[in-house]
Amino acid sequence: MAEVSVLDDALLARIRSRAGVHDRENTFPEEDLRELTAVGYLRMFAPVEAGGLGFGLARVAREQTRLATAAPATALAINMHLVWTGVAKVLADRGDDSLAWVLDDAVAGEVFAFGNSEAGNDLVLFDSRTQAHPLADGGYSFTGTKIFTSLSPVWTRLGVFGRDDSDPDAPALVHAFLDRSTAGVTTVHDWDTLAMRASQSNTTILEGAEAPASRVFRRLPVGPSPDPLIFGIFSNFEVLVAAVYTGISQRAVELAVEAAHRRTSMKAGGRPYAHDPDIRWKVAEAGILHDAMPPQIEALAADVDAQAAHGAAWFPKLVGLKVRATESARVVVDLALRVSGGSAIANSSELGRLYRDVVAGIFHPSDGESAHSTVANALLGPVPD
Repeated sequence: MAEVSVLDDALLARIRSRAGVHDRENTFPEEDLRELTAVGYLRMFAPVEAGGLGFGLARVAREQTRLATAAPATALAINMHLVWTGVAKVLADRGDDSLAWVLDDAVAGEVFAFGNSEAGNDLVLFDSRTQAHPLADGGYSFTGTKIFTSLSPVWTRLGVFGRDDSDPDAPALVHAFLDRSTAGVTTVHDWDTLAMRASQSNTTILEGAEAPASRVFRRLPVGPSPDPLIFGIFSNFEVLVAAVYTGISQRAVELAVEAAHRRTSMKAGGRPYAHDPDIRWKVAEAGILHDAMPPQIEALAADVDAQAAHGAAWFPKLVGLKVRATESARVVVDLALRVSGGSAIANSSELGRLYRDVVAGIFHPSDGESAHSTVANALLGPVPD
């Protein structure tokens, strides 16, 4: 039986109809979120017996690609909630129920956001500029600045981490969740960007924001860690980011095909550009590039679901997937823009918006430099000190 998407054609069309407005007005897609919540989108990773849809990462990635064909910024914002619920599922599948409550909260309607990114922190999850201070009851207070906090207007649970230097001989990275009502959490409304505007990924300031002991779920040593949490975050983040940008690529191919049939050439006696060999080459090149990505996403996501034993090869595979997807999408959108002609640069153009949105893929972890370092170390070994 053919898979039936959570997103039916009518819902996808409504979401697409609003995407340009939110981009132009720099507003968060509240109605998209309401409709996605109503069809169970935010509880896709939760088990059926708990009220979820029981999906694995491969199925969720397919849904995210489909959503991104209509509204990339909406899909990117929702990604952050799906990363945390996906992490909870990865851990539960491997016998770790420390974040099982995250899936229960998602079923209950809570919205999770990702508050880990920090300006200038190219160690990503292996160190933090945020200070984590232990409290007497086992909780922690966090002080620092988090950037790119997607879902800023609507999140109810914010995953954060910071560095605990209370023992100078054994500094630790502390992971916890904060509630929206927590004192010391401030959203700075500074998201006015070139790309992915509707994601509303504002800066978040933490000033002694306290997480109770029940919401502190990891203390890890500074530096790379084999803890399943790190794998869960990297696997879900990289696969789902790849899925979103592959959705942009898919839509760009569709728009290129439409433009090639719609545009006509006076030089060729009014024949459509779809008959022009140069245009046909560009559309074909875009199609060839795009077609390579969905099978790669499907295969690696299915391996996460199946708990495949890639060992140390997991991280090169994950960062490679993300870089290939985002860079491939940039080339595909560029080709589509060339096929579509000058009208595509109008502010009202969907393809023009995709051209801006796809640029954001450069900046998501792992960036090109980090990814190439990871893969080089896997293939060549580390550079000696």
